[in-house]
Amino acid sequence: MQKIHISSLKNYVGQEVTLQGWLFNKRSSGKVRFVILRDGTGYVQCVFFKGNLDEETFDLADKIGQESSIEITGKVKEEPRAVGGFELDGTGLQVIQDAKDYPITPKDHGIEFLLDNRHLWLRSKKQVAIMKIRHRVVKAVRDFFDERGFTLMDPPILTPNSVEGTSTLFETPYFDLGSAFLTQSGQLYAEAGAMALGKVYTFGPTFRAEKSKTRRHLTEFWMIEPEVAFADLNDDMDLAEEFLEYVVQTILKEKEEELKVLERDTTSLQKVMKPFPRISYDEAVEILKKNDVNFEWGNDFGGGDETIISNQFDRPVMVHRYPAEVKAFYMKRDPENPKLALAVDVLAPEGYGEIIGGSQREDDLDQLLSRIKEHNLPQEPFEWYLDLRRYGSVPHSGFGLGLERTVSWICGLDHLRESIPFPRMIYRNTP
Repeated sequence: MQKIHISSLKNYVGQEVTLQGWLFNKRSSGKVRFVILRDGTGYVQCVFFKGNLDEETFDLADKIGQESSIEITGKVKEEPRAVGGFELDGTGLQVIQDAKDYPITPKDHGIEFLLDNRHLWLRSKKQVAIMKIRHRVVKAVRDFFDERGFTLMDPPILTPNSVEGTSTLFETPYFDLGSAFLTQSGQLYAEAGAMALGKVYTFGPTFRAEKSKTRRHLTEFWMIEPEVAFADLNDDMDLAEEFLEYVVQTILKEKEEELKVLERDTTSLQKVMKPFPRISYDEAVEILKKNDVNFEWGNDFGGGDETIISNQFDRPVMVHRYPAEVKAFYMKRDPENPKLALAVDVLAPEGYGEIIGGSQREDDLDQLLSRIKEHNLPQEPFEWYLDLRRYGSVPHSGFGLGLERTVSWICGLDHLRESIPFPRMIYRNTP
């Protein structure tokens, strides 16, 4: 008997096939047993009629426990009312492993219980939908940059120095060389790559030892960081909006079923089309003041501030030219106002906050040396980075996009913890 996946049922209508998977749900109605099977590619209802199989197999269909691993044989038929549009008339059932007392039942469970059982929670319908959307976002990211001549460059995860500030570093002993740190960003290495290859992007795990418990923070997350030589801030913003439009529209086109499972209202996502509104930091501050927020110029925006700003627009908004004091040492100053950095943050709609942070990088050696001193950073670990300004320095720009924040926004999730298979947070490093 031919073994196939549920996603291939449409190709086997009228034929007898074998499916392998797990019992998602079941119910009985007199002389009929209904078994919902899942196999990772989809869900299908398998119908067992008492007269079509022996008594033992018919009874077995009613006894097996939730999430038991099973193999079902039957004839494929079209059924528009059924999940997926197809059904299996069951003729055989084999139990591979009968699961008893599966802990995650159809009743409501608390979030801590679900996180403790994350390895099992991943099997639920919504979590499967989220993981499939995450997978497609990752592919869309790679497709976007690959199609535009970017080269993927893998930065190290263990680094000798900070990128975004020493207060959020995870430190580890490193043989006889002292300490090393889990990377906060691949950006500095991407800059080296851009000087060699012109256009590069990094895509990998990053770590921040922030003692934050908000719905927008994880201690381990994935970042996509393009870097482009001979690019200024405007080029950077052009790339960011084209990138976001591509990713979001790809998901709307190709993951419609998963978005339906999540009950995601896609009205806002459908409006993610360039051009995005671009406002200065000063204009953003004025928006806050008009909304009665007591905000002091020079501060960075908090989550509530970002929500108020983004609520004024029907698509992501780009806020540029922040006070240099609240931005990283590597960001170039605005030649028209040295108090400002040529930086940009892209704020997502619906209260999801910053999903992209980028800037034009400081390409002048003396200015970069001054920034390192101003930020009280040791010069020696950055000598290799300074070499990029000593040997063929050019204007260049880039940004970082947080994968989990983007997936959370697209899926309409309440918290980042569901956008990554096994979340790491300030009070959780299991399972």
